[in-house]
Amino acid sequence: MMTEKEKMLAGEFYQAFDKELVEERNYAKKLCHKFNMTDPSEQEKKIEILKKLFRTDKSCWIEPPFYCDYGYNIKIGENFYANHGCIILDVNEVKIGNNVLLAPGVKISTATHPIDPVERAKGNEYALPIEIGDNVWIGAGAIIVPGVKIGANTVIGAGSVVTKDIPENVVAVGNPCKVIRKI
Repeated sequence: MMTEKEKMLAGEFYQAFDKELVEERNYAKKLCHKFNMTDPSEQEKKIEILKKLFRTDKSCWIEPPFYCDYGYNIKIGENFYANHGCIILDVNEVKIGNNVLLAPGVKISTATHPIDPVERAKGNEYALPIEIGDNVWIGAGAIIVPGVKIGANTVIGAGSVVTKDIPENVVAVGNPCKVIRKI
């Protein structure tokens, strides 16, 4: 029998208020709080907190405030930058390539709920992974929903809502986000 965490990571229905998951979210929230409250001049301290949160040895630059659910499901590449107000709900894996830039207010969410109201009422949730390729720039206020992939070298326009996969080497904008031209 699978644990709630195993179900969560497998993209199956799971119960988010399982004791283990609540403890892990609280741990991540404490690290996010510590990061967000760290003096701006203490950049090395902020980098160490993020390394602990993401369980990685890679450095990145994130402007506070930053929030996530677990941290360990965020896999960052080299030279990752996120501007102020980034939220990553990493209930499932969020794979971020090299040289990815996130403008202010970008929201990335692997978490979702069943459409069936009976399943929702039972407290079921599920999550689908998100993948962002190398050299992607995501504009201010964009929202990336569960299960999508954004190809390498792509630009997502400000305010876009990415609901489907976006290929590499394009500019895509809108709600829902659509390709408007090739790069």
